[in-house]
Amino acid sequence: MNSYLDFEKPIAEIEGKIRELRHLSGDGGLNIVEEVARLQGKVDRTLRQTYARLTPWQKALVARHPERPHCLDYVAALVQDFTPLAGDRKFGEDRAVIGGLGRFRGRAIMLIGQEKGRDTAERVTHNFGMPNPEGYRKAVRLMRLAERFGLPVVTLVDTPGAYPGIGAEERGQAEAIARSIETCLDLRVPIVSIVIGEGGSGGAIALATANKVLMLEHAIYSVISPEGCASILWRSAEHAQEAAEALKLTSEDLLKLGVIDEIIGEPLGGAHRAPADAISSVGEALERSLSELRGVAGGDLRSRRRQKVLAIGQKTLG
Repeated sequence: MNSYLDFEKPIAEIEGKIRELRHLSGDGGLNIVEEVARLQGKVDRTLRQTYARLTPWQKALVARHPERPHCLDYVAALVQDFTPLAGDRKFGEDRAVIGGLGRFRGRAIMLIGQEKGRDTAERVTHNFGMPNPEGYRKAVRLMRLAERFGLPVVTLVDTPGAYPGIGAEERGQAEAIARSIETCLDLRVPIVSIVIGEGGSGGAIALATANKVLMLEHAIYSVISPEGCASILWRSAEHAQEAAEALKLTSEDLLKLGVIDEIIGEPLGGAHRAPADAISSVGEALERSLSELRGVAGGDLRSRRRQKVLAIGQKTLG
């Protein structure tokens, strides 16, 4: 059974009627094919109308949907012979950051992503996708390893932000994030980053300083969460919807501002309704981006990346 967001209540009601009709059909042999088809058409129309006019806040809710495909789902579907690599060689292992070697459509890559976890146990294991300093130091280690062997780096961004705990601060959270950004800017191999859910603050940009930054249609990418912004400006998270409007965190706004390079379309009703289709679309976009960067000299890749970052903020929404 689908998990519905608040603004999807009309859709939930119609799909509830469809389930009831199918149950009745199974009990009494009733022919309800035409009625189910009519209701399904109404679902599709309602979905199309609803998702065509999502507010930034509603997009934030979709980006956080519990059934949305996560990093490990993309790894399982798109990467063959994935070999996880653990540890930062300084403190320990951070399971909020997944990293390892694998093959994407026949080409060896280094994949680094943030994993939130699906159920409560997984979320605790992966710290709800909020990396500690050792996670970013592991990412730096793996990026340097990729450079040594001439492998492109692919990052999957999905985090509410870096972990703000006391231990993380004591171990140098800000320095670890800065070092990860510095490494991204310095690498002489292609980097392609895809925001698959939430792109939160420096915790996201530490892995998203790339030659190509792609973003799923209903993902979000911002300097702070709407709730965090509202808590600072209005001293209350109740103004999260207003904050979401002001933050310009949607893929459409970020494309206009030059923060991202491409929007990857999602299935009707969001990636959570058809995960396999969403993952397939990401695969096609990733292959396209890697092909565009293939053969570009290392110095040019690094120079383009730096110029891309320096150009952020020069465009306006108009």
